[in-house]
Amino acid sequence: MNHKELIAKLAERNKLTKPEVEQLLDATIHTIKTHLIDGKTIGIQGFGSFEVRKKEERLSVHPATQIRTLIPPKLVVNFKQSTVLKEKLNDIKL
Repeated sequence: MNHKELIAKLAERNKLTKPEVEQLLDATIHTIKTHLIDGKTIGIQGFGSFEVRKKEERLSVHPATQIRTLIPPKLVVNFKQSTVLKEKLNDIKL
C-alpha cells in the first residue's frame, strides 16, 4: 500500500474527503518525525513503538576485493511491534 492508497482507504473508512485525510496523515507523520529527531520514543497502543538507536562504527569487508572500510556511527529508527499485533500476525495461516 502506498501513500495515495492509504489516504483513499482512510477517507473511505472514516467518511472524510481525501484532502482532509491527507492533511491529517501528513501532520501525524510530521509529529512522529519531530519526536524521533528530538530523541523521544513514540508508542502506539496495539501497534508498536518507534525509538532512535545509535549504531556503533564497524568495519566492513568487501567480499570480492577484501578491501576493509570503516563505517561511521549513525542513528537508526527501530520498531518494536506490540504483543497484540504480534499475536494477530502469528494467527494468520500461511
